[in-house]
Amino acid sequence: MKTPAGHSPVAPGEIAIGVIIGRASEHFDFFVFGMACVLAFPGVFFPNTDSLNAMLYGFAIFALAFVARPFGTALFMSIQRRWGRSVKLTASLFMLGTATAGIAFLPGYDSLGGTAIFLLALFRTMQGFALGGSWDGLPSLLVLNAPPAKRNWYAMFGQLGAPIGFLLANALFFYLIKSTSTEDFQAWAWRYPFFVAFAINVVALFARLRLVLTEEYTQALEESELEPVNTQELLDKQGPQIFLGAFAAIASYALFHIVTIFPMSWITHNNSQAMVDVLSIQMLGGVVGIIATIISGVIAGQLGKRTTVSLMAVLIGMFALFAPMLMDGGPALQDLFILIGFALLGISYGQSAGTVTASLERRFRYAGAALTSDFAWLFGAAFAPLVALGLSVQFGLHAVSFYLLSGSLCTLLALYINSRLEAEG
Repeated sequence: MKTPAGHSPVAPGEIAIGVIIGRASEHFDFFVFGMACVLAFPGVFFPNTDSLNAMLYGFAIFALAFVARPFGTALFMSIQRRWGRSVKLTASLFMLGTATAGIAFLPGYDSLGGTAIFLLALFRTMQGFALGGSWDGLPSLLVLNAPPAKRNWYAMFGQLGAPIGFLLANALFFYLIKSTSTEDFQAWAWRYPFFVAFAINVVALFARLRLVLTEEYTQALEESELEPVNTQELLDKQGPQIFLGAFAAIASYALFHIVTIFPMSWITHNNSQAMVDVLSIQMLGGVVGIIATIISGVIAGQLGKRTTVSLMAVLIGMFALFAPMLMDGGPALQDLFILIGFALLGISYGQSAGTVTASLERRFRYAGAALTSDFAWLFGAAFAPLVALGLSVQFGLHAVSFYLLSGSLCTLLALYINSRLEAEG
């Protein structure tokens, strides 16, 4: 493959492997925590309250990582500017490993009382800081080194890690619930996914270290001007583009936890299906999500990234109208909600990154892409399980419709504003 002009000869396929490994490990970690909020944490950390409130407390702690993530990005960008990329990634590795292992070994409420909940929240916040520091610039480098006609195809690889991470986390919980008693799962088996998350993150981050610290990749990053600029300078000069980029992706990010974590909590609250059956259909949904994400690269290659994201925002809005009927139906309709949701999520999320940030000044793209993603997660996905479950129980499942519709409208409005700004500029 011919290297695009102005870049060192770095194979996009090799970068893509590093991107997928890194993103899959991150999402595995986050999905493990989200699932544990439904499957384990109510009994382990919130035994003195009812199941609903226990899940809501867990989801509130779940959101802390997304709140911390932009601050982690800013902190570790500063570390990289001062001490280099290797120190930054090593420090984030140490923090992430400490937090994840801490959760795996953390005694429950029966042993530590409220201190256990405090430590759970602390470790979750540390995970968010660490994942903010794990940004390696590989997705941006991948797109810049891809042939111009195939950039939407290669952009998809940065998003493919999400359904892969979900599928792996879901499969592990399925195996544990299927092979252990309820008592054993609550006593010790729920900890195994966190041990696995720790191991996966260590391997993945060292694999990325090995990749991004080579002379060829360092040269390619420098030639592409992918540098860790000061966060204040970034927001001062490119702030509107950063926030437009975050809101342009919100439709898919809002859908993200609505089709992955929320159905588990709603079904658990209503006891409408056995959890092993839910996990089975979610595994199938993960496969659908992987296929749909790959297909997104083909669709965007024909229609363009912005048109694809706009079209999917409309379809997500239409899907939102049927959400109450599907989730309030029997197991078959609930399963249909999950599968359709994953199909929409895969195509939408597959192209959600870089819709606006591709127009950032090149020297701001490295830090800008990271911060845009952080804000998209924070505004679109961080509180989705908490808000969707809490409001649905209080006011009915139409709350989910309003949540998804608001995300669709934010995406369409952000894309419209950005197109007008580009036309005027």
